[in-house]
Amino acid sequence: MRRRLAPLALLAAPAAQAAPVPKPPAVKACSTAATSLAVDRVRRPVNHLLLTLTNDGKRPCYAYGAPTVVFDDEPAVTGILQDSVPQAVVTLEPGDSAYAAIGLSSPGGPRGRTVHHVSSWLANRKLQAVGDPATLALPKPTHVDDSAFVTYWQSTPDLALTW
Repeated sequence: MRRRLAPLALLAAPAAQAAPVPKPPAVKACSTAATSLAVDRVRRPVNHLLLTLTNDGKRPCYAYGAPTVVFDDEPAVTGILQDSVPQAVVTLEPGDSAYAAIGLSSPGGPRGRTVHHVSSWLANRKLQAVGDPATLALPKPTHVDDSAFVTYWQSTPDLALTW
């Protein structure tokens, strides 16, 4: 005798309404409007300053390239030390910091001058200086010569100061 099986009724649960997944906000270049800059003398290496960029905003931002640095409104921009290129762009979550070293002078280098403040611009993705500069008073006395340089942004002070 053959058994007849009744067709199974599939009970379909009502389709769950999929909530739209919010896209995370796009990470933008850090700007002086949502960050703060500080400059401090360091014990080692000698003739160096440490520039600290802190994200004071509510969203992450990218510290692209190197800061543009000008001493005392001079017409020349301080050169970037190319050997300091990091492996990746430094991403700053709110409250995080990035660091760049400023080499002031070389022993036996060209005759220098005393400077009183530094102005610094941040860069966009195309590594162009953008926005308004932050102008910071320098520790007294600060001596700089034509061998001065700035490093790319780094994720720790130690990485910035190894150059």
